[in-house]
Amino acid sequence: MVKKLFRTGNRLALVLDKPLLDRLDIDADTPLEISTDDEVIVISKVRDKKRTTRFQAIVRELDRDFSRVFKRLA
Repeated sequence: MVKKLFRTGNRLALVLDKPLLDRLDIDADTPLEISTDDEVIVISKVRDKKRTTRFQAIVRELDRDFSRVFKRLA
């Protein structure tokens, strides 16, 4: 999908099509996080902090319990 920015006042805007917004379950009230690595712009939904914290705890537990297995698989 190729898109172009368009002027709105002294700013630039990117319009996302309805099918894409529907697929990602994004609407006008969805908080979005925008980041970049100086070449790519990444737009993602703001994640629930509780969910992120729980996920990180699970990863730490897996690493603690299975670090030897992971090292052998690498």
